[in-house]
Amino acid sequence: MFNKLKTLCRDEDGAVTVDWVVLTAAVVALAATAFTSIQHASGGMGVGLEEYLSNYEIE
Repeated sequence: MFNKLKTLCRDEDGAVTVDWVVLTAAVVALAATAFTSIQHASGGMGVGLEEYLSNYEIE
């Protein structure tokens, strides 16, 4: 039993998978944050443009 535990602790086959999962989660979190920031910024700009155009008179 102790030999199996030592072998399990020395085995690094799953370490690369864990690294990729963590890196992928970080990239997804950063993309979601960037998307949210861009969405809020562009929404405010759209409202400002709408107000400007609705008050503009065409002669």
